Amino acid sequence: MTQKTPATDLLDTLAEIAADSPLAAARNTRDAATEHTQGSYQALFAADGTASFPLAARLKIAQQIARWHGDTLLAEHYAAELASAGEKYAIADEKLQAAFSHAERLSFKPANATPEHLWALQASGWSTDAIVTLSQLIAFVSFQSRLVRGYRLISDKPVTDNGHTTAVAAVWRTDRKTQSGNHAPVAFTQDELNWEPWLPAKALAEFNASQQATLARFGHTDSDYFRLLARDLPVLEQRTLTDKGIFYTAGGLPRKERELAAAVASKVNGCIYCASVHARKAAQLSRQPEAVQRLLDVQPGGVLSVGQDARWQAEIDFSAALSATPPTANAADITRLRQAGLSDLELLDLVQATAFFAWANRLMLTLGEPFEK
Repeated sequence: MTQKTPATDLLDTLAEIAADSPLAAARNTRDAATEHTQGSYQALFAADGTASFPLAARLKIAQQIARWHGDTLLAEHYAAELASAGEKYAIADEKLQAAFSHAERLSFKPANATPEHLWALQASGWSTDAIVTLSQLIAFVSFQSRLVRGYRLISDKPVTDNGHTTAVAAVWRTDRKTQSGNHAPVAFTQDELNWEPWLPAKALAEFNASQQATLARFGHTDSDYFRLLARDLPVLEQRTLTDKGIFYTAGGLPRKERELAAAVASKVNGCIYCASVHARKAAQLSRQPEAVQRLLDVQPGGVLSVGQDARWQAEIDFSAALSATPPTANAADITRLRQAGLSDLELLDLVQATAFFAWANRLMLTLGEPFEK
């Protein structure tokens, strides 16, 4: 494995991770997640961006998202990058303001997104491809900010005090029909669901042979969701590798508890589809379907950890607090998790599994909706 250094890994720098620390060793163990989190950042903020979505605009939006998520260090990083980039290829104010409105909605209330919001972006000059990249950027910085906070907490570094209110289940969509007229789920469930996009997925024939091979390598060929995200294939590729590095690795936090963290984040963000996938996995792996269903049944405003055993209570409370906007997870949460027996590697896995669904939920909720099979 290649040891990451502050020179090559942004999160090492922002989280002040000492090279000889237990957290650095844990991140090195999770080298794929570490590498491709950085790769995702580079794919989104490389060079000058594109003519339709230039780097200066990306950095402006990222800076504001970091502020909304209560991450001063990350906001300062993007401010410095913006100062270096200048205003090259700046976009029209109307187009930029539409992007900020989209970013604010996804930061604070992603379950409120509707197809009409995407149409408004298009009306202000955003292409379908650029809307996908914009949504990826918003969701990625939401993920990135939670990693910074989580890593700093594990290393006993100070974080912004965003209050100590207990994070709770969010409101979710209860419309009985989707945009296309399919039956929509109105409650969280462990049942398998389908998902339909609000923007057209890119047809497989529109990808070249190399791009089709990339889709096939990850099993994305027949998925509307992934062929929609593949409108920005470099970002999708890095995101997929990050996902695999977080969830499909040996040792550390048991897989059932990583899946539990994903379900908790999905409850905080109001994402029925993601919760259905990961609650089902958590139930299967833990052989505790009733306990998982108890989590899913918590109503808006309810505390998610009620009725769970002590270890799950500690994990659920932490994941919920890290998923809130802005996050409220604090040093006391880490102390409680350590008292429950979690090692540094297990804490890293919990942070990364939770944070990843700040990314995944925001894509699922903004680009389409679930429907019942």
